[in-house]
Amino acid sequence: MKVLYFDCFAGIAGDMTVAGLIELGLPLETLQQELSSLPLCGYTLESRKVERHGVSGTSFKVTLAEEDQPHRHYSGIAAMIEKSDLKPRVKKLSQRIFLKLAQAEASVHGVPLERVHFHEVGAVDSIVDIVGTAIGLDYLGIDKVYASGLPYGRGFVKTAHGLLPVPAPATAKLMEGIPLSADIGEGERVTPTGAAIVAALAESFGPPPAMTVNGTGYGAGERDFPELPNLLRLVLGERAEPGEAREVLVLESHIDDMPGEIFGFLMERLMEEGALDVSFSPLQMKKNRPGTRLTVIAKPGDLQKLSGIILAESSAIGLRYYPAGRITLPRSCGTRQTSLGEVRVKLLGNGRVTPEYDSCREIALGQGMPLIEVYRTVERECGEE
Repeated sequence: MKVLYFDCFAGIAGDMTVAGLIELGLPLETLQQELSSLPLCGYTLESRKVERHGVSGTSFKVTLAEEDQPHRHYSGIAAMIEKSDLKPRVKKLSQRIFLKLAQAEASVHGVPLERVHFHEVGAVDSIVDIVGTAIGLDYLGIDKVYASGLPYGRGFVKTAHGLLPVPAPATAKLMEGIPLSADIGEGERVTPTGAAIVAALAESFGPPPAMTVNGTGYGAGERDFPELPNLLRLVLGERAEPGEAREVLVLESHIDDMPGEIFGFLMERLMEEGALDVSFSPLQMKKNRPGTRLTVIAKPGDLQKLSGIILAESSAIGLRYYPAGRITLPRSCGTRQTSLGEVRVKLLGNGRVTPEYDSCREIALGQGMPLIEVYRTVERECGEE
């Protein structure tokens, strides 16, 4: 499986993303040919080698024949992409990014999604950056995208609405749930287009996943900041483990003053709101009191939501959290026909087929069989694929 890691140590923008993909092997001619299926005119594409703080990278620029660009609505851009001759996967990725961006704009301006009116991101160069990113991911055969945290930046940026604080409101909305990296100084480090790209495509945020690195591309930003090179580093690789590696958060709290029935309700609430796993284990606390350790495995973006539930739905007055790596086999759900009838099963990436508890329980109760016998029958008849 091919993976791409966005190392946003200096930030991210749409043009930096396309430039990094060009460094990794996306031909400019292929990009131009694919983009020609969109009804856009009056622009040319250019890529060239540049240097930022002694590090070589590639810049990507869209030159417009006319500076005044029409402002497009989200619905119009979505329709334009759908009616084009772009590949299905390119359409899907482009639409996903634009939808993420439109949802942020709708929230910031308090308007329905279909009435979102893009300004800068509705111009030709921004459409090229987003669709060009999708073209590059498809051309390079990227299966999964991961990203680092993002720098917040400081100061103000000039927009169609006037001066706005950095990051711009839509960018700040897109960065919700994404961990922030260290403060690296003044200036707009993350653009709305760049934030939308990683927010829409990244599986998780944090350190790079376990993989074998096959290539590195540096996409250069237009400005040159004094603190560090204005570059986006794209790391192309192949997943090293047989299972899927990703970053998770572990949330823990020690509880010794809560009725047992509340624990069950707490687990239900956490699982309903997206926790990957919830467990309880006994422990001996201070003053020799028996207690319970609550352990929650969560996606990084769910930290605030799940910690809020723990503090509201339990007697805990605090909790700890820390990042951890997790490797899981690819899995999917399906059904299998057995002598006991149709059974829902889980299909694992290593060929194993495991029965689903609820389905086996229904059969056991319906046919008056011991549950263990149902499991054995299903496992024997389905076996490994």
